[in-house]
Amino acid sequence: MAGDVVISVKGLTTSFGEQVVHEGLDLQVRRGEIFGVVGGSGTGKSVLMRTIIGLQLPDDGEVKVFGESTVNRGESETIDIRRRWGVLFQGGALFSTLTVAENVQVPLREFYGRLDQGLLDEIAAYKVVMTGLPAEAGPKYPAELSGGMRKRAGLARALALDPELLFLDEPTAGLDPIGAAAFDDLTASLQKTLGLTVFLITHDLDTLYAICDRVAVLADKKVIAVGTIDELLALDHPWIQEYFNGPRGRAATATKESADRRAMIDAKPGNID
Repeated sequence: MAGDVVISVKGLTTSFGEQVVHEGLDLQVRRGEIFGVVGGSGTGKSVLMRTIIGLQLPDDGEVKVFGESTVNRGESETIDIRRRWGVLFQGGALFSTLTVAENVQVPLREFYGRLDQGLLDEIAAYKVVMTGLPAEAGPKYPAELSGGMRKRAGLARALALDPELLFLDEPTAGLDPIGAAAFDDLTASLQKTLGLTVFLITHDLDTLYAICDRVAVLADKKVIAVGTIDELLALDHPWIQEYFNGPRGRAATATKESADRRAMIDAKPGNID
């Protein structure tokens, strides 16, 4: 159904001078899913996200979010759409001269103008705790935080306006395995609790296996396949097979199977291990 499609991209072509990044790219993201996007370096994953949210102007094609075009429209024309999404850029992209709380308040000030400072502080404090940060992180500056904490602070800012759609660009990059798994768990929990649709760019195979409902593969300047992990594994495209069935892919599969077995054992009545 059309109402179930949150993001629709048709015939997208983007380029930088003579370098064509996307050519005739098609993509649909459904409401309520965690949608992963993978591809080799230089396939334009981040460019695709930036184009969808209107930061990159395409050469051709149609981009719609919530049924509204985001192409060739002024900022005032898309303000109601932009209020409905949040974005976590790579590394968090926090303003270094603002505290965590002040960073979270930026979208609120941008979209709603003058608000009572007490209300701003209350909202910021709630968003900080919501993303798993301690309350005392609010008055700290980004330089005083670890890499994982900066990502959570960036996520708190992305959630400031209570969005329906969340864009995450390499959210676990640079995190250790424990930190990455914790961020995956947080993403899945927030998606379920808040009813979010999540557009997730990642290289992390563990993330794909752990939380993504469907995955799109970018190669040859377009989306060459979309499906569940199992559906993608059934395809014979060389890059897909190398990516998912290479050493790292096999390790991710083993980890997922081990976790599934452990969950089944833990769920058995009377288990006290």
